[in-house]
Amino acid sequence: MRELYPEIEPYLTYRLAVDDIHELHVEECGNPDGLPVVFLHGGPGAGVSAYHRRFFDPRRFRIVLFDQRGAGKSTPHADLRNNTTWHLVDDIEAIREHCGVERWVVFGGSWGSTLALAYAQTHPERVLGLVLRGIFLGRPAEVRWFNELDGGARWIFPERWAHFLAHIPVEERGNMVEAYWRRLDSDDQAVRLAAARAWGYWEGGSTTLVHDPQEPGIFEDPQAAIGVARAEVHYFRHGVFLEPDQLLRDVERVRHIPATIVHGRYDIICPVKNACDLAEAWPEAGLHIVLAGHSAADPAIVDVLVQATDSLADRYI
Repeated sequence: MRELYPEIEPYLTYRLAVDDIHELHVEECGNPDGLPVVFLHGGPGAGVSAYHRRFFDPRRFRIVLFDQRGAGKSTPHADLRNNTTWHLVDDIEAIREHCGVERWVVFGGSWGSTLALAYAQTHPERVLGLVLRGIFLGRPAEVRWFNELDGGARWIFPERWAHFLAHIPVEERGNMVEAYWRRLDSDDQAVRLAAARAWGYWEGGSTTLVHDPQEPGIFEDPQAAIGVARAEVHYFRHGVFLEPDQLLRDVERVRHIPATIVHGRYDIICPVKNACDLAEAWPEAGLHIVLAGHSAADPAIVDVLVQATDSLADRYI
C-alpha cells in the first residue's frame, strides 16, 4: 500500500485578488520546476489542509493549492457574493495564468471532483491529467440522498441523522436544505452557528469507513463550521450551478485526457454509483472502487491516489 509523502511546507504563499470582493489564499509546494498540479479541495467551503500537499512527490511536482472563494484563509470569509461553480472555474484559470503554467494536472475529491470536471470540460486544452476521488456530479438526487428525508444516508447513520433532524421543526422537514439555509442566513450569529454545527456534525463525522457515532466531526471550529455549512447549502439550493446531468453530458470533451477515478465502496456521502455512472460515460478513465468510505485519508484511497500521481509524473517527466 502506498502512503502519503512526508510532511512539507510551502516555498511560496501569496494572495490573489480575483475580483473586487474576493482574494484567494494560494500556496505552492514541492519543486518549482516540477510537473504542475492544482489541488481542488472539497466542501464547497472546506479549504485546504496540510496533508493535502502529501499526495504528490515533492521532488517531481510543483504543487499549487488554494482556498476557494470564502473558504479557509481566503477573504472575505464565508462570503457568497460572486460565488458559483463558474466563478471558481475562472479562479483556477486566473491562478494558472498567474503561475505562468501552460498545462497542468488537476486533482480533486468530493466537491473538488465536481469542480475538476467543470474546469476540465471548460478548458480541456489546459489539462494534462485528472485524478478524481469521491465523485460528486452535483445531481439533485445526490444532494437529496444525503440531506433529505427521502434520501438513503439517514438509514446508514441513524444516530447522526437524528441529531441533524432534531435541529429543524417538524413542519419544515420537507426541505431540509432550505430549512437549514433559513438559519444559516439568519442575522442572529447564535442561530447561524447552531445550524452550522448541526450541519457539520452530520457531514463531518460521516466520512470514514470505520464509523464512530460519537465522533464530533471535523467542523467543530466555529469559523470553519459556518464557512462550510453556508457554502454547501448555498451551492446545493442552486443545483450546484449546473444544468441537469451537465458533467456526464459533456464528458466527451475530456475523454482524451488521462484520468483516474477512485471511490470508496462504502462512501455514504457520495455513493459509489456516482463513480460508476461517470466511468460508464468515460470508458477510457481508470476506475478503482476500494474498501473505504468517503475520506481521502482512508488508506485504500491514499494508495490509489498516490499511485495515480506517481504515474502521471512518470508519464510527463
